[in-house]
Amino acid sequence: MTPIHTELTTLVDVVRHRAQRTPGRRAFVVLDNGLDESVTLSYDDLDLAACHVAARLQSLGAEGKRILLLYPHGLEFIIALFGCMYAGAVAVPALLASRPGHSLDRLESIIADAAPSITMVTDALAGTLIQSSVLDRTPTTLEITGGLCAAKGKGPPPDWSPPKLDPEVTCLLQYTSGSTDAPKGVMISHRNILQNQKMILDRFEHTSKSIVVSWLPVYHDMGLIGMIFQPLFVGNPCVLISPTTFLQRPVRWLQAITRYRATTSGGPNFAYDMCVDRIKEGDCEGLDLSSLDIAYSGAEPIHEETLNRFTERFARYGFRQEAFYPCYGLAESTLLVTGGKKMSPLRIRAVDADALESDHRAVAARSDSPARSLVGCGTSPAGQRVRIVDPDTFETLADGQVGEIWVTGPCLAAGYWNRDSESENVFHAQLVDDGELRYLRTGDLGFMDAGELYVTGRIKELLIIRGKNHYPQDIEVTAKRSHPALSPASSAAFLLENDRQQQLVLVHEIMRRHVSNPDVAHIAACVREAVTRVHGLHVNSVVLLRPGLLPKTSSGKIRRGECKTRLVAGTLPVLGEDTHGKRLQENARAG
Repeated sequence: MTPIHTELTTLVDVVRHRAQRTPGRRAFVVLDNGLDESVTLSYDDLDLAACHVAARLQSLGAEGKRILLLYPHGLEFIIALFGCMYAGAVAVPALLASRPGHSLDRLESIIADAAPSITMVTDALAGTLIQSSVLDRTPTTLEITGGLCAAKGKGPPPDWSPPKLDPEVTCLLQYTSGSTDAPKGVMISHRNILQNQKMILDRFEHTSKSIVVSWLPVYHDMGLIGMIFQPLFVGNPCVLISPTTFLQRPVRWLQAITRYRATTSGGPNFAYDMCVDRIKEGDCEGLDLSSLDIAYSGAEPIHEETLNRFTERFARYGFRQEAFYPCYGLAESTLLVTGGKKMSPLRIRAVDADALESDHRAVAARSDSPARSLVGCGTSPAGQRVRIVDPDTFETLADGQVGEIWVTGPCLAAGYWNRDSESENVFHAQLVDDGELRYLRTGDLGFMDAGELYVTGRIKELLIIRGKNHYPQDIEVTAKRSHPALSPASSAAFLLENDRQQQLVLVHEIMRRHVSNPDVAHIAACVREAVTRVHGLHVNSVVLLRPGLLPKTSSGKIRRGECKTRLVAGTLPVLGEDTHGKRLQENARAG
């Protein structure tokens, strides 16, 4: 391991330290189409390019100002981000391109909330964005390709002066995924980031010989904090492929792991499902996943079935199930909250579904009642506390009792940008039995068992039907198992109120090979039979979508609220619908 000295208190210190100690060592490698090395970046390259970008920003008086970063996945974003930090500015990463409409709404929301003084964008994209009027509320648009080419072979710019950085001051506005609400800007400091890096290092046990491969979006907390900052912190290389490449050809991810003998990689649960369902056997020739000792899974519910399917499919190519690393985190706590010990067996709890939903207790499953398998997400690193709390009384709950997950420690962000009241409620909660510490209310539900965290769902997404709690992801899993045409990772269950009655709706993408002529009535009948048998619920409407059309966040989380709103408004591109009673768009309102 290459240690980071305690006197290094900012990310700028970290990069400059690497540039001075190991200047020619490769920090980042970008693979074009997931195959060929299109560009590489050493530590001294990054330091020099960031200096040049920072000089331009300082000439515009950017210190302390918010800078919107609109870049595609890759090194241009990384250079622009560190350019902001070298200038003492506040970086605001944003999603540049996604599905039509969805990304524009999110971008406009971020611009309105952050009110950036400067937008940084590549030369090639500046004209398009200006024409779209999306940047009208940004005073200055700075077209910077990244500064790498301009900086090659040159020394630091004479007009750049290192700013005096306060480790406690916000350096990054990390916008939340917006899965249940509008995206909010989490105010993260250098201290938050470096403390979280120490926790990740402690749990992942990285060394300078570790190799990271990532396809995750660099503007999302898992991709940025975990896959960009952690390699810099440790001093190991990171190989990047674009999210688009992964989504189009998931095998490219596994091929990059094979080629570079990656030790660490991962993504949300859906990524592993995609590999099983979309990688053909003929594309697997030459795969060797035996180098992986961390295949992390996080950012959305982790399903035992997914982990088992991936292991069964790729064990013949060297994958070891003990490499799976379930973990839990969120932007409000910088990133990592809990994680296990590397290369340890999975911890699975089979609990009684009725007790979980009705009594909020995790008890062993019985043979005569429905069960739910839950994957343990590890324990909290030293210096941080995780508590399970009754969300109404603020009392700490005992092991096995389900409540809201609360977190306290040095990685807690300062709050949400420009949202004082919400920040006070979310970031400054206090337990009735421990009023000395401030806690983060995560909004997630779970329970503890011998220090291990098990996540069960989100408070805002609970479906309360006839006085009983139901977790939407449980209903979605049951539905997708009912018919082979249904996608394993793209469904949304929610309630609508129609004529003063609650109606359960299931929206589901279908597999590409079934798009041309789906038997909607038969699929709906299978879904209804399965959901009634397992959950005792009637599904009023089954709605089918083509692949890729279910509203999701940039990290792959299902946006159930947006899905519901668009379905009622008639703006969701429905492929087929089977509804008992009136159609959904008639007399329906959000429940």
